[in-house]
Amino acid sequence: MPELTVGKFFEDKKDVFDLTLLNSPAGLKKTITNSEIHRPGLALTGFFERFPAKRAQILGETEMTYLNRLGKEMLIATADRLFAANVPLLITSKGITPPLSFLSVADKHETAIFSSRLSTSELTNRLSAVLDLIFAPSIMVHGTLVDVYGVGLLYTGKSGIGKSEIALDLVERGHRLVADDVIKIIRKAPDLIVGTGAELLGHHMEIRGIGIIDIERLFGIRSIRLQKRIEVEVHLAEWSETLDYERLGIDDTMTTVLGVTIPQVNVPLSPGKNITVISEVIAMNHMLKVYGENSAADFSRKLAQRMQRQSMTKDYLEADYE
Repeated sequence: MPELTVGKFFEDKKDVFDLTLLNSPAGLKKTITNSEIHRPGLALTGFFERFPAKRAQILGETEMTYLNRLGKEMLIATADRLFAANVPLLITSKGITPPLSFLSVADKHETAIFSSRLSTSELTNRLSAVLDLIFAPSIMVHGTLVDVYGVGLLYTGKSGIGKSEIALDLVERGHRLVADDVIKIIRKAPDLIVGTGAELLGHHMEIRGIGIIDIERLFGIRSIRLQKRIEVEVHLAEWSETLDYERLGIDDTMTTVLGVTIPQVNVPLSPGKNITVISEVIAMNHMLKVYGENSAADFSRKLAQRMQRQSMTKDYLEADYE
């Protein structure tokens, strides 16, 4: 699980959240360890049972109005219990500044307090989205990711099998490269994985015999994408006489990436096989399935109906002695 220091968060996101540090910078060394956020309304009233202290804390106008009505001793006691729980940071919305005694207690416990000019709801939504992205599960895989007709195809297979060459051919036909060689896959939702390239590699590609090429410079800005949802894995392997390959496509093969299940298409490679056109067909066929059309299942159903009609006709004619 990644960890994010409060100082790094402030440095990177202060403009996104319009943040101002209200107290000592000593609290910037603390770490944010998860993507959860919390509004400690009950805790301010003294109920600390099951208080989620490891979450980022947000105080809205309602909580601040309550704190400002407390006497100084009660305010200090409440703040002391809150910050003694070792919360990572606290942000107030609408540019509200807490009382000085509240800030002093936060300094004693070395907890950073920020003020944001955003409304409470907007601050909550933005912070949740940013932290979800930072702490989203991710892996690095070897492959090539291409946007083909709006479908994210992740090409996998052993090194040298031809993934980059297929992507290059697809780009030349007007499709868009997301990343080659090293793909960072992030699970942004329970059923959604998104792929992007390594920051250092960008949209460069290695073509054996030529070397490193820059797809964006060669084919223009329309030939690339920064990220794309991964919808189908296309696994490339050399043709083998001993293996049985799917002929009808009735039984879908599935694979799991970061807990998300996606279709997997196993494509055997042989001389003269046009993988580029096959890739376009894979993308279009996937979209048909998304819209509820399954060509293989429809063909199988029509074939079964035809065979049943032929069998019934044969039985009828065999019983006809005219």
